[in-house]
Amino acid sequence: MPWSSPARPSTRHAALGPDFYDEVLPARFPKHVLRFRNQRWAERIGAGDLTDAEWIDHFGRFEPVPGSFAKPLALRYHGHQFRSYNPELGDGRGFLFAQLHDLKDGRLLDLGTKGSGRTPWSRTADGRLTLKGGVREVLATEMLEALGVDTSKSFSLVETGEALMRGDEPSPTRASVLVRLSHSHVRIGSFQRLLYLDEHENILKLMDHAIRTYMPEAWDDDVAARAKNFLDAVAARVARTGAGWMLAGFVHGVLNTDNINVTGESFDYGPWRFLPMLDPAFTAAYFDETGLYAYGRQPDTLLWNLTRLAECLLPFAEKADLESALQNFAPLFQREFEAALLRRLGLTPGGKEADAALASGFWRFMSGSKAPFEQVLFDWHGGGGNGDKARRGPAASLYESPAFAGFAEALAAHEPAAGARLDHPYFAREKPCTMLIEDVEALWEPIAEADDWSAFERKIVDIREMGDAYCAPAA
Repeated sequence: MPWSSPARPSTRHAALGPDFYDEVLPARFPKHVLRFRNQRWAERIGAGDLTDAEWIDHFGRFEPVPGSFAKPLALRYHGHQFRSYNPELGDGRGFLFAQLHDLKDGRLLDLGTKGSGRTPWSRTADGRLTLKGGVREVLATEMLEALGVDTSKSFSLVETGEALMRGDEPSPTRASVLVRLSHSHVRIGSFQRLLYLDEHENILKLMDHAIRTYMPEAWDDDVAARAKNFLDAVAARVARTGAGWMLAGFVHGVLNTDNINVTGESFDYGPWRFLPMLDPAFTAAYFDETGLYAYGRQPDTLLWNLTRLAECLLPFAEKADLESALQNFAPLFQREFEAALLRRLGLTPGGKEADAALASGFWRFMSGSKAPFEQVLFDWHGGGGNGDKARRGPAASLYESPAFAGFAEALAAHEPAAGARLDHPYFAREKPCTMLIEDVEALWEPIAEADDWSAFERKIVDIREMGDAYCAPAA
């Protein structure tokens, strides 16, 4: 039975024309077992009433969504991978399946896939996704959403019954297909491809499409002003997401320019990790041998990527204006970090100096103490008034150290925020919900050995309780 009430389906991306994508067909899988269904977000795109069988029809077999694309679109892009330019990229194991509108805020949403089969951009790869890779992406996005980071949402995970050979997993390993929700799949690499091909008119076409679709406030009839506004808008979104990563102790792992989109969402998860404790050199990818994308280098990497976007806009704007937008990134990132820290701690802003002191106090303490990263933010949610509970917890001895004094003083200068849910049962626990590598492996082991999904399902409930406690924004 077809999907009868999708939320304002759209074909907006198709209007860009065939210079920007290739129509493709999804893979045909031998089996379809639904492993994860994001019912919260299903309600927001009019899919809440789909039966599981109907769900699999659309998100496992990829029957078209009425009113959206007749055929999926494999998007064309290039990008820098570990600072080396690659002109052979593109959607190699995914496609843009459909576009709909969020029933809550009206924004356009992309339904994009991962593991849905080969495309013209697959090169020598099989276009598939391992089941473990799909599980890891669900866990990453659920955790980041709960912590208030603007992330793509893992919408559906279907096991497909295929056996895959991989060098980084015991093989043969199980296969899956993932569907994610994101506000955009227009990447920095989408612009880089057009610059590489010297298609300046298409750069302008893509920029204007992005502005009209995602950031209409950036529109200006003057092209030069419009390009500068566009870079400002993208930089602001990227700064907010990057600051959220830093407060989540999150390491993306593969911050290539094709993994940064113009709406600034965190997406395209591969070898991600969460920090056990503050370590600027902590890396997520085993193949990141130089630590290029280490935790502490993420802000600089995001700026480097934005600079590549600025290069694509040079045909339309003054170099000095684009440089001004880039120079504003560091102070903007700092302000976003301070705002994110206040949100994580449930505190009211205390003014420019007090908020800066809170951030610097946090960094100094975390750097000097090697305290458990998430534990500290959990213990001090609500500020200095939470001291009794914190000093009874597993990190209590660290809070008696001289290194904590500066952070304690800064906490005392801030009041709890009016909407902070300090009495939520989550904060009565001794330890926070975490997603360290050992947590991930412990969740995967029973799935791999006995097809037991109960620990995974309990973890999703636990993560969502944390998100409720932090009142994390849903989008």
